[in-house]
Parts: sequence; C-alpha cells; structure tokens
Amino acid sequence: MLAGDRGSVVWRKSSHSGTDGDQDCCEVAMFPGAVGVRDSKRSDGAQVMVTADAWRAAIALFLAPDANGRGHV
Repeated sequence: MLAGDRGSVVWRKSSHSGTDGDQDCCEVAMFPGAVGVRDSKRSDGAQVMVTADAWRAAIALFLAPDANGRGHV
C-alpha cells in the first residue's frame, strides 16, 4: 500500500474501544492476503502489515485458553 492510498482503505476499530474515555486502541484493515494494523490515535502514522495466515494464527492464540483454562478476552 502506498502512502497516497491510505484514504481508500477501510479501517475497523474494536467495539470495545473508546469507552469511559479510553482511546487506546488499534485498528485493522483487510487487504488481499494481508492485514494492516495501526494505532487509532495516529491514523496517519506507521502501519504494520502481516500475512492473513499470521493474523489468523495470532487471533487463535489470543483466543485460546490460558494455563488456568480462562480465555484472554
């Protein structure tokens, strides 16, 4: 993605962000075969791109129960 293309991408923020004055959140955008991640407070700043497979693996790990059988969310 080129810097000039940033406005044409649809970024999504968690429905849990922005509650009680808490603005700390990241946003994600889907690309063919990849996922972009950025800081919601710095939408014109740096972005991290990961493959779609890496994103799915990270989400699966995040949702997996911890050693005590509790979920991370």
